[in-house]
Amino acid sequence: MTVVSSKSPKSLVDLRSLLKNLPPPAEDSGAAARARQAELTKPPGSLGRLEEIAEFLARWQGRAIPTLDRPLVLVFAGNHGIVAQGVSAYPPSVTQAMVDNFGAGGAAINQICKTFALNLKVVPLDLDSTTEDFTRAPAMNEADTAAYFARGMASVPADADLVIIGEMGIGNTTSAAAIYTALFGAAAAHWAGRGTGVDDAGLTRKIAAIEAACALHFAFLGDPLEVLRRLGGREIAAMAGAIAAARRASIPVLLDGYVACAAAAVLHAENPDAVAHCLAGHQSVEGAHADILARLGKKPLLDLNMRLGEASGAAVATGLVRAALACHSGMATFAEAQVAGKTEN
Repeated sequence: MTVVSSKSPKSLVDLRSLLKNLPPPAEDSGAAARARQAELTKPPGSLGRLEEIAEFLARWQGRAIPTLDRPLVLVFAGNHGIVAQGVSAYPPSVTQAMVDNFGAGGAAINQICKTFALNLKVVPLDLDSTTEDFTRAPAMNEADTAAYFARGMASVPADADLVIIGEMGIGNTTSAAAIYTALFGAAAAHWAGRGTGVDDAGLTRKIAAIEAACALHFAFLGDPLEVLRRLGGREIAAMAGAIAAARRASIPVLLDGYVACAAAAVLHAENPDAVAHCLAGHQSVEGAHADILARLGKKPLLDLNMRLGEASGAAVATGLVRAALACHSGMATFAEAQVAGKTEN
């Protein structure tokens, strides 16, 4: 498998450079897709967001008629030192157990991938250890942050035509909530949710941990990549890398839920254009995900009260993408069907 080629970043300076001067969409392909939609046997705009999806993919794939022949679900897994603060209902060992379950085909994402003919790649990130407890120290050092970002980049095959981004990691909703608190302001209680199902006492500990972390790292929170390093996790850094690599290779991305959007939020804060090639697969019920999507300028394709993670919501949304592309590529035009078009009065 050929992966997206790029010089591997070694530092936050390298990451900043990588996120500048990103390739634009192919507006000519988008215009051609829009023109085709106008000729298909339907009233103009009658397929609603399905038409928007087809045009979006055309712009970012650079094809007037996009494809969905090689879609890839990427699930990154990492463990978090913040779990020591009692913020999760489960221990870090569950992350490895779930990765094993993915490998055995027993998880929800396996069934969804089978249903929608999606390739699945799970990338475990040094699960035998955790990041640092970010209430006491930065979660990662600079070299590790860049290295996990690079691993995410290297996970994106150059021939993919859609990448679906997701994660697995006990404690990562606390990390995501801390990132949102740092990037967007507002109280930690606004961003924190129950994650895997913590009780009231666990939620209180979660909020307290986020507040403590933001106080400890306050002087650095104006720098989005420092926010990623200090409050993030290995899988969040890797998801950010995968999103960036897809952009550089003109591959559109479907974002999963609350934690995946934390990676997108870091990129957006560094350069708002860095996530222009991303669609929000769904709106999670975790935390303030609706608020997060609004800040990223993303309207979710689905809202099914899901909060599982592991790319499950975005993977389900690929059903809509397939329907959009089937209509765009397979419908007859008025001329082909010998159907009279709209008359001008």
